[in-house]
Amino acid sequence: MTEMEIVAGRGEWRGGFEERVLAGYRAAGCSEPLARALLERALKGIDDWTVATDGTGWIAVGVTEENGATVGRIHDLTVPRGREWAERWCAEHGAQRAEVRLTGGAGAFADYPVRRQNRMRAVSERPELPPGLTVRRLTEEEYPGWYAGEEAAYIADIVRAGALTPAEAKAKSDEDFARHLPQGYLTPGHAFYALEADGRVVGTGWVNHGFLPGVTFGFSLEVYEEHRGRGYGRAAMAVGEWATRQGGDEAMMFNVFGGNEVAMSLYDRTGFAVLDEYRSIDL
Repeated sequence: MTEMEIVAGRGEWRGGFEERVLAGYRAAGCSEPLARALLERALKGIDDWTVATDGTGWIAVGVTEENGATVGRIHDLTVPRGREWAERWCAEHGAQRAEVRLTGGAGAFADYPVRRQNRMRAVSERPELPPGLTVRRLTEEEYPGWYAGEEAAYIADIVRAGALTPAEAKAKSDEDFARHLPQGYLTPGHAFYALEADGRVVGTGWVNHGFLPGVTFGFSLEVYEEHRGRGYGRAAMAVGEWATRQGGDEAMMFNVFGGNEVAMSLYDRTGFAVLDEYRSIDL
Protein backbone atom coordinates (compact mmCIF):
# COMPACT_ATOMS: atom_id res chain seq x y z
CA MET A 1 0.00 0.00 0.00
CA THR A 2 1.29 3.48 -0.93
CA GLU A 3 1.92 5.78 2.03
CA MET A 4 -1.23 7.40 3.39
CA GLU A 5 -1.52 11.19 3.48
CA ILE A 6 -3.98 13.05 5.71
CA VAL A 7 -5.95 15.62 3.71
CA ALA A 8 -7.23 19.03 4.80
CA GLY A 9 -9.71 19.75 2.01
CA ARG A 10 -12.32 17.01 2.20
CA GLY A 11 -14.93 18.07 -0.34
CA GLU A 12 -14.01 15.42 -2.90
CA TRP A 13 -14.08 12.64 -0.32
CA ARG A 14 -17.26 13.78 1.39
CA GLY A 15 -19.37 13.85 -1.76
CA GLY A 16 -18.38 10.28 -2.61
CA PHE A 17 -18.85 9.12 0.97
CA GLU A 18 -22.37 10.49 1.21
CA GLU A 19 -23.32 8.83 -2.08
CA ARG A 20 -21.94 5.48 -0.90
CA VAL A 21 -23.92 5.70 2.34
CA LEU A 22 -27.12 6.65 0.50
CA ALA A 23 -26.61 3.86 -2.04
CA GLY A 24 -26.29 1.32 0.76
CA TYR A 25 -29.54 2.39 2.39
CA ARG A 26 -31.39 2.60 -0.91
CA ALA A 27 -30.23 -0.93 -1.74
CA ALA A 28 -31.63 -2.06 1.62
CA GLY A 29 -35.08 -0.85 0.52
CA CYS A 30 -35.22 2.51 2.29
CA SER A 31 -37.38 5.29 0.92
CA GLU A 32 -35.51 8.44 -0.07
CA PRO A 33 -36.61 10.40 3.04
CA LEU A 34 -35.58 7.49 5.27
CA ALA A 35 -32.24 7.02 3.48
CA ARG A 36 -31.45 10.69 3.96
CA ALA A 37 -32.47 10.61 7.63
CA LEU A 38 -30.14 7.66 8.16
CA LEU A 39 -27.39 9.53 6.31
CA GLU A 40 -27.72 12.40 8.78
CA ARG A 41 -27.18 9.95 11.62
CA ALA A 42 -24.14 8.49 9.85
CA LEU A 43 -22.62 11.98 9.45
CA LYS A 44 -22.79 12.83 13.14
CA GLY A 45 -19.46 14.32 14.23
CA ILE A 46 -18.04 14.28 10.69
CA ASP A 47 -16.14 17.55 11.17
CA ASP A 48 -13.97 15.83 13.77
CA TRP A 49 -13.04 12.86 11.57
CA THR A 50 -9.57 12.42 10.09
CA VAL A 51 -9.52 11.68 6.35
CA ALA A 52 -6.54 10.19 4.53
CA THR A 53 -5.79 8.93 1.04
CA ASP A 54 -3.07 7.03 -0.79
CA GLY A 55 -4.31 8.23 -4.16
CA THR A 56 -6.35 5.08 -4.81
CA GLY A 57 -9.09 5.50 -2.20
CA TRP A 58 -10.04 6.96 1.15
CA ILE A 59 -9.94 6.20 4.87
CA ALA A 60 -11.95 8.20 7.42
CA VAL A 61 -11.39 7.57 11.12
CA GLY A 62 -12.16 9.18 14.44
CA VAL A 63 -12.16 8.57 18.18
CA THR A 64 -14.83 9.24 20.75
CA GLU A 65 -15.44 8.68 24.44
CA GLU A 66 -18.24 6.20 25.07
CA ASN A 67 -19.30 4.94 28.49
CA GLY A 68 -15.85 5.51 29.96
CA ALA A 69 -13.93 3.93 27.06
CA THR A 70 -12.09 5.47 24.12
CA VAL A 71 -13.50 4.01 20.91
CA GLY A 72 -11.94 4.27 17.47
CA ARG A 73 -14.38 4.39 14.58
CA ILE A 74 -13.54 3.50 11.00
CA HIS A 75 -16.15 5.54 9.15
CA ASP A 76 -14.99 4.91 5.59
CA LEU A 77 -12.51 2.54 3.97
CA THR A 78 -12.04 2.28 0.21
CA VAL A 79 -8.25 1.78 0.19
CA PRO A 80 -7.31 -1.83 -0.62
CA ARG A 81 -5.73 -3.40 2.46
CA GLY A 82 -6.16 -0.14 4.34
CA ARG A 83 -7.65 -1.65 7.47
CA GLU A 84 -4.28 -2.05 9.18
CA TRP A 85 -3.52 1.65 8.80
CA ALA A 86 -6.96 2.58 10.19
CA GLU A 87 -6.60 0.29 13.20
CA ARG A 88 -3.09 1.59 13.90
CA TRP A 89 -4.33 5.19 13.73
CA CYS A 90 -7.11 4.39 16.22
CA ALA A 91 -4.68 2.69 18.62
CA GLU A 92 -2.19 5.59 18.37
CA HIS A 93 -5.00 7.96 19.37
CA GLY A 94 -5.83 6.03 22.53
CA ALA A 95 -8.66 3.79 21.30
CA GLN A 96 -9.19 0.56 23.19
CA ARG A 97 -11.35 -0.92 20.43
CA ALA A 98 -12.17 -0.23 16.79
CA GLU A 99 -15.77 -0.14 15.58
CA VAL A 100 -17.26 0.01 12.10
CA ARG A 101 -20.79 0.54 10.75
CA LEU A 102 -21.55 -1.56 7.67
CA THR A 103 -24.26 -1.84 5.06
CA GLY A 104 -24.40 -4.50 2.38
CA GLY A 105 -22.14 -7.10 3.97
CA ALA A 106 -19.04 -7.37 6.16
CA GLY A 107 -16.44 -7.05 3.40
CA ALA A 108 -12.98 -6.43 4.85
CA PHE A 109 -14.39 -6.69 8.39
CA ALA A 110 -15.73 -10.24 8.28
CA ASP A 111 -13.52 -11.21 11.23
CA TYR A 112 -14.91 -8.39 13.41
CA PRO A 113 -17.61 -9.88 15.68
CA VAL A 114 -21.13 -8.50 15.21
CA ARG A 115 -22.08 -6.31 18.17
CA ARG A 116 -25.51 -5.19 16.99
CA GLN A 117 -27.71 -4.98 13.92
CA ASN A 118 -30.59 -2.79 12.84
CA ARG A 119 -33.20 -4.78 10.95
CA MET A 120 -36.21 -3.45 9.07
CA ARG A 121 -39.00 -4.31 6.68
CA ALA A 122 -42.25 -2.85 5.38
CA VAL A 123 -45.27 -4.13 7.29
CA SER A 124 -48.53 -5.48 5.91
CA GLU A 125 -51.17 -2.94 5.00
CA ARG A 126 -53.72 -4.52 7.34
CA PRO A 127 -51.85 -6.71 9.81
CA GLU A 128 -54.03 -8.88 12.02
CA LEU A 129 -53.35 -10.02 15.55
CA PRO A 130 -52.75 -13.78 15.86
CA PRO A 131 -55.70 -15.90 17.03
CA GLY A 132 -55.74 -16.48 20.77
CA LEU A 133 -53.59 -13.45 21.51
CA THR A 134 -54.97 -10.17 22.80
CA VAL A 135 -53.11 -6.90 23.19
CA ARG A 136 -53.79 -4.10 25.64
CA ARG A 137 -51.92 -1.02 26.78
CA LEU A 138 -49.59 -1.55 29.70
CA THR A 139 -50.96 0.33 32.71
CA GLU A 140 -49.06 3.05 34.50
CA GLU A 141 -49.05 0.86 37.62
CA GLU A 142 -47.35 -1.95 35.68
CA TYR A 143 -44.73 0.38 34.21
CA PRO A 144 -42.12 0.39 37.07
CA GLY A 145 -41.91 -3.41 37.13
CA TRP A 146 -41.75 -3.54 33.35
CA TYR A 147 -39.01 -0.88 33.31
CA ALA A 148 -36.83 -2.77 35.81
CA GLY A 149 -37.10 -5.94 33.74
CA GLU A 150 -36.33 -4.13 30.48
CA GLU A 151 -33.27 -2.43 31.94
CA ALA A 152 -31.86 -5.71 33.29
CA ALA A 153 -32.45 -7.46 29.96
CA TYR A 154 -30.85 -4.60 28.01
CA ILE A 155 -27.70 -4.67 30.12
CA ALA A 156 -27.47 -8.46 29.76
CA ASP A 157 -27.84 -8.20 25.98
CA ILE A 158 -25.01 -5.65 25.71
CA VAL A 159 -22.68 -7.73 27.86
CA ARG A 160 -23.50 -10.93 25.94
CA ALA A 161 -22.65 -9.15 22.67
CA GLY A 162 -19.15 -8.61 24.04
CA ALA A 163 -19.21 -4.90 23.32
CA LEU A 164 -18.96 -3.53 26.86
CA THR A 165 -18.14 -4.55 30.42
CA PRO A 166 -21.06 -4.83 32.89
CA ALA A 167 -20.22 -1.40 34.36
CA GLU A 168 -20.03 0.18 30.91
CA ALA A 169 -23.27 -1.54 29.90
CA LYS A 170 -25.04 -0.14 32.99
CA ALA A 171 -23.82 3.37 32.14
CA LYS A 172 -25.02 2.98 28.56
CA SER A 173 -28.39 1.66 29.75
CA ASP A 174 -28.90 4.63 32.07
CA GLU A 175 -28.01 7.05 29.28
CA ASP A 176 -30.16 5.36 26.63
CA PHE A 177 -33.30 5.01 28.76
CA ALA A 178 -33.02 8.63 29.91
CA ARG A 179 -32.69 9.78 26.30
CA HIS A 180 -35.52 7.68 24.88
CA LEU A 181 -37.96 7.94 27.79
CA PRO A 182 -37.41 11.40 29.32
CA GLN A 183 -41.01 11.44 30.58
CA GLY A 184 -41.20 7.75 31.40
CA TYR A 185 -44.59 6.18 30.76
CA LEU A 186 -45.92 9.48 29.40
CA THR A 187 -43.15 10.09 26.82
CA PRO A 188 -44.86 11.24 23.58
CA GLY A 189 -44.69 8.86 20.62
CA HIS A 190 -44.01 5.80 22.77
CA ALA A 191 -46.52 3.03 23.40
CA PHE A 192 -46.29 0.10 25.83
CA TYR A 193 -48.29 -3.11 25.43
CA ALA A 194 -49.11 -6.27 27.34
CA LEU A 195 -49.61 -9.47 25.32
CA GLU A 196 -52.15 -11.85 26.83
CA ALA A 197 -53.10 -15.45 26.09
CA ASP A 198 -55.51 -17.59 28.12
CA GLY A 199 -55.93 -14.73 30.56
CA ARG A 200 -52.22 -14.46 31.34
CA VAL A 201 -49.65 -11.87 30.33
CA VAL A 202 -47.14 -13.77 28.16
CA GLY A 203 -45.06 -10.82 27.03
CA THR A 204 -44.78 -7.08 26.52
CA GLY A 205 -44.01 -4.60 23.76
CA TRP A 206 -42.48 -1.14 23.56
CA VAL A 207 -42.56 0.85 20.32
CA ASN A 208 -41.70 4.40 19.24
CA HIS A 209 -43.84 5.76 16.40
CA GLY A 210 -42.25 8.21 13.96
CA PHE A 211 -38.76 7.22 15.10
CA LEU A 212 -37.58 7.93 11.54
CA PRO A 213 -39.63 8.98 8.48
CA GLY A 214 -42.36 6.36 8.12
CA VAL A 215 -40.68 4.04 10.65
CA THR A 216 -41.79 2.68 14.01
CA PHE A 217 -38.89 1.41 16.11
CA GLY A 218 -39.55 -1.70 18.17
CA PHE A 219 -37.47 -1.16 21.26
CA SER A 220 -38.74 -4.38 22.77
CA LEU A 221 -41.11 -7.20 21.87
CA GLU A 222 -40.52 -9.60 24.72
CA VAL A 223 -42.04 -13.03 25.33
CA TYR A 224 -41.47 -14.17 28.90
CA GLU A 225 -39.11 -17.13 29.18
CA GLU A 226 -41.70 -19.48 30.67
CA HIS A 227 -43.94 -18.95 27.64
CA ARG A 228 -41.34 -19.37 24.91
CA GLY A 229 -41.39 -22.24 22.45
CA ARG A 230 -45.14 -21.91 21.86
CA GLY A 231 -45.10 -19.66 18.81
CA TYR A 232 -45.51 -16.43 20.75
CA GLY A 233 -42.24 -15.03 19.35
CA ARG A 234 -43.61 -14.95 15.82
CA ALA A 235 -46.90 -13.70 17.23
CA ALA A 236 -45.07 -10.83 18.93
CA MET A 237 -43.67 -9.80 15.56
CA ALA A 238 -47.22 -9.64 14.23
CA VAL A 239 -48.10 -7.40 17.17
CA GLY A 240 -45.21 -5.16 16.17
CA GLU A 241 -46.63 -4.86 12.64
CA TRP A 242 -50.07 -4.09 14.04
CA ALA A 243 -48.63 -1.44 16.37
CA THR A 244 -46.69 0.12 13.48
CA ARG A 245 -49.89 0.67 11.51
CA GLN A 246 -51.65 1.91 14.65
CA GLY A 247 -49.02 4.66 14.79
CA GLY A 248 -49.42 5.58 11.11
CA ASP A 249 -46.06 4.20 9.92
CA GLU A 250 -45.26 1.85 7.04
CA ALA A 251 -42.10 0.08 8.21
CA MET A 252 -40.77 -1.37 11.43
CA MET A 253 -37.19 -1.42 12.65
CA PHE A 254 -35.53 -3.45 15.43
CA ASN A 255 -32.12 -3.57 17.04
CA VAL A 256 -30.64 -6.96 17.84
CA PHE A 257 -27.39 -7.50 19.73
CA GLY A 258 -24.66 -9.84 18.59
CA GLY A 259 -24.83 -13.25 20.24
CA ASN A 260 -28.65 -13.28 20.29
CA GLU A 261 -28.95 -16.05 17.73
CA VAL A 262 -32.57 -16.82 18.66
CA ALA A 263 -33.72 -13.28 17.84
CA MET A 264 -31.63 -13.14 14.65
CA SER A 265 -33.16 -16.41 13.47
CA LEU A 266 -36.66 -15.13 14.21
CA TYR A 267 -35.99 -11.91 12.29
CA ASP A 268 -34.66 -13.93 9.34
CA ARG A 269 -37.79 -16.08 9.27
CA THR A 270 -40.11 -13.09 9.46
CA GLY A 271 -38.38 -11.13 6.69
CA PHE A 272 -36.59 -8.44 8.69
CA ALA A 273 -33.44 -7.81 6.67
CA VAL A 274 -30.22 -6.29 8.01
CA LEU A 275 -30.30 -2.54 7.40
CA ASP A 276 -26.88 -1.91 8.90
CA GLU A 277 -24.71 -3.51 11.54
CA TYR A 278 -21.93 -2.57 13.92
CA ARG A 279 -18.84 -4.72 14.38
CA SER A 280 -15.82 -4.15 16.59
CA ILE A 281 -12.60 -5.67 17.89
CA ASP A 282 -10.40 -4.90 20.86
CA LEU A 283 -7.11 -3.24 19.93
